[in-house]
Amino acid sequence: MKASLIVGVLLIVLGVAAFGYKSFSYTSEETLLKVGPIEATANTRKTVGIPAWAAIASIVLGAVVIVAGRRR
Repeated sequence: MKASLIVGVLLIVLGVAAFGYKSFSYTSEETLLKVGPIEATANTRKTVGIPAWAAIASIVLGAVVIVAGRRR
């Protein structure tokens, strides 16, 4: 398989997945207080939204890469 076909399909799959999930969350550990050897930390859950335009752009770019790869 050509590399352009693989990249194009991967971009399309990621774009479709972005429409399905719309956001993802992750947990980070933050230091709240540090006094000498004593340290207070807290786990914070953060959510990042995936804009619809990014999903559409990924799908369109994947299609363009596939078409451009076939023309060569």
